[in-house]
Amino acid sequence: MVKVSIIVPVYNVQRYLKKCMDSIVDQTLQDIEIICVDDGSTDASGSILDDYAAKDSRVRVIHQKNSGYGYAMNVGVAAAGGEYIGIVESDDFADAEMFGHLYEIAHKNQLDVVKSSFYYYDSQKKERNEKCEIVSPVLAGKTICPSTFFSSKLELVEFYNIKPTIWSAIYRSQFIKENKITFLETPGASYQDAGFSFKVMALAKRVQLLQEAFLHYRQDNMESSVNSKGKVFCVCDEYAEMHRFLEEHPVERGRLEYVLQRIKYDTYMWNYERIGQKYQYIFLERASMEFREGLNNGSINKEYFEWYKWENLNRIARDPAAFHTKRALSDNKENLYWKKEYERLHNSATYRIGNAITILPRLIRRTCKCLQRHGIKYTFTVSLGEWIGGRKIV
Repeated sequence: MVKVSIIVPVYNVQRYLKKCMDSIVDQTLQDIEIICVDDGSTDASGSILDDYAAKDSRVRVIHQKNSGYGYAMNVGVAAAGGEYIGIVESDDFADAEMFGHLYEIAHKNQLDVVKSSFYYYDSQKKERNEKCEIVSPVLAGKTICPSTFFSSKLELVEFYNIKPTIWSAIYRSQFIKENKITFLETPGASYQDAGFSFKVMALAKRVQLLQEAFLHYRQDNMESSVNSKGKVFCVCDEYAEMHRFLEEHPVERGRLEYVLQRIKYDTYMWNYERIGQKYQYIFLERASMEFREGLNNGSINKEYFEWYKWENLNRIARDPAAFHTKRALSDNKENLYWKKEYERLHNSATYRIGNAITILPRLIRRTCKCLQRHGIKYTFTVSLGEWIGGRKIV
């Protein structure tokens, strides 16, 4: 049995595919199999994969008609024969030591899952890699049993709110297959990682989270779902699947129903703010309906929310139109403010931003981004005569 089966779902990514495949075949861990699922690509992706398979016996290519990300991933998982399963998206790439390091930890500690941090990668930016740590130093490297490890409700929420980066982890193959953990086979590639990740963490008995990062998650090939009407409610489909999963697992439902409703709130608000403006209200109406249903049937619990999130959820449930109108007016005022700021600064060579101590952090960040975007130099000045926390520095 090979140590790690690496699944690569592929659809029309010829521009990035060689970098991805090179990073996998050059892994320091050589005892791997690479299962590439070509999901009906119409570009040169299929032939590129066949070239790799001809040169390296560890590479296996499955060609199929286009059926969507979830179906392709389920095909790959079913074909995997390794002790552990890893995933690399076909436009991302991995550091050479990634799978060797993850396997060593997983095998030594008999883990169901070991998950690492990752890098945001953008080839268009000067600073190409931005590390995203998924876990604090307090939890990093500890073996966690999610059902017994956490002592508070919000700790449990924080754990299940970790980014569902399914491609920065490896999973024990027997654990995945015995528990019949699959991807939702909705069309396209939208949010299927969320449901898979939730099911994995709900059933896993031994998990480790790492601060180290190995996987480079590409940001400059985003086929955005932001302005796609057909994908507005895909995230709702994933959460419906998670609720269905809990219905089939009553023990986990008793432990995680309130958690699921809380992380659904966070995900829905994230989606609401990122989708195209013309779709925001119809999505908020759907969220309002689901929040009302949860409040009415008792599956949403105040104890799992920070106070301000609880207030927002109730506002949306009561009157989504009022919530959306207030948010839109607030955003409009903010945009007008920054338009005026740009006009005021556009002809300046240097702009001095008041006192860094007394300006709100949010204002500082937004001002700096505005100035950097337009190539305007800036400096901070600090006066020691300012009041800090009610005490004056002298």
